[in-house]
Amino acid sequence: MTLDVLKIDGSKSGDKIDLSDSIFAIEPNDHAIYLSVKAYLANQRQGTSKSKERGEVRGGGKKPWKQKGRGGARAGTSRSPLWVGGGTIFGPRPRDYRQDLPKKVRKLARKSALSYKAKDSQLLVIEDFNIEQPKTKEFSKILSALKVNGKKVLLLTELNNQNVYKSGRNIPKVKVLEASKASTYDLLNNQILILQKSAVKEIEKTFAASEEVVG
Repeated sequence: MTLDVLKIDGSKSGDKIDLSDSIFAIEPNDHAIYLSVKAYLANQRQGTSKSKERGEVRGGGKKPWKQKGRGGARAGTSRSPLWVGGGTIFGPRPRDYRQDLPKKVRKLARKSALSYKAKDSQLLVIEDFNIEQPKTKEFSKILSALKVNGKKVLLLTELNNQNVYKSGRNIPKVKVLEASKASTYDLLNNQILILQKSAVKEIEKTFAASEEVVG
């Protein structure tokens, strides 16, 4: 697949870039995407919610009233789950929600996500750019020139460019990430995926490295 490389003013730069068919034009595997997104969302959970059971609630050591002779129900503690202020039955406890996936499945899911973006024409490649000082206004001008202002956008850069990141972080629906750190969820959770030219090479290098490790 070949795409035009755009300038930051929205015009064509005259350069073209060949996207690897083994990454951007595979037959997407929906199940791999499902597993990857499910694992990502599960790994975001803190798992720290906790409620007190009857043995953990303060007080309740004294029997509220005598066992017999009142004509009412028996009660051994005021911290019974049946009472207001009592413990919770089967309440949440701290747990680890983390899910692990094989490297091959994670790689296949990211390739599938990129292929979907290319197939649905939701992928743009722009020339590398830098912003001298973090300025939201400058970043917003670039989005307007690319006609993606107001849309949910993910920009992938080759390296951790702090000026570009800080310029875009205050704009609603915009996210800036290093290409090698984008998850399947990140790649899909947007309307437009923008790649800097160097980010394309970084993605191809990342997948090539992972294939060497897996192989």
